[in-house]
Amino acid sequence: MNARFGMKRKVALGVTALVAVAASAVPGSASTPSAEKPGFSDHWGVITRNTIGSPVIALRSGPFASFGVQGSEANPPFGAGSLGIEVADNSTSLTPPAERAAFGNELDFYGEPVLGLDRVGFHVFQTGENVSYGGPENLPNITFEINPNLAAAPATTYSSLVWAPDAAPAVNQWSPYLDATATGRWYLTGSAGGVTGCNLATRCTFEHLKRVLDDGGARPTVYTAAVTKGRDHMWVGAVDGLRINRAVYDFEADGVRIRRAG
Repeated sequence: MNARFGMKRKVALGVTALVAVAASAVPGSASTPSAEKPGFSDHWGVITRNTIGSPVIALRSGPFASFGVQGSEANPPFGAGSLGIEVADNSTSLTPPAERAAFGNELDFYGEPVLGLDRVGFHVFQTGENVSYGGPENLPNITFEINPNLAAAPATTYSSLVWAPDAAPAVNQWSPYLDATATGRWYLTGSAGGVTGCNLATRCTFEHLKRVLDDGGARPTVYTAAVTKGRDHMWVGAVDGLRINRAVYDFEADGVRIRRAG
């Protein structure tokens, strides 16, 4: 089964029609569901080359909201689990000494058009302690490793395309869906950030970022997609319901389920 940004499909033998519809009609995922766990993607995990120190990055049950919180904000937005992340700010011998966590997919998004991204975001479990560690915008990121293919920098074949979210609307509970195409700011690392003006110091809106990447060169393409945190402040929390176009990645204790966005 192969379902990408452009809705290309190839249904594998042995997968029922119902599962094929549920798991393959979601652009942004080319993964083949496991024979033992139909509808799950086997290609998500810790990206070791992008992880620094010894952070905790684990598929887990919960978390559930603090005492007194009721309703949808009390439980993970999909299923009963999430992606738990714990990073420290001062635990390595490097400069800076902070850790970095990266949980993503290095296979299924390779070669996809960056300009084809139109729906990106997630739900986050933020805590008051995390705010005290690094401020209200101390949150995980969504990161795409890309080939920017800029006409103004033809020798630059690598950059990280990073979304930095705005502050979560509440703490000690699950947030609503945070739309990365309409909130927060984006930036590019390395030479691509300098050429486009969308860098860590001068972050851009999603629409502006797409405009500067479309500069007349070859179309930019994706290498990988990930949820990341660091290297900056200590953070302990969770993410669920990562959306990439019409695919929602539901992080559960027993794996990553692919759901179709409503």
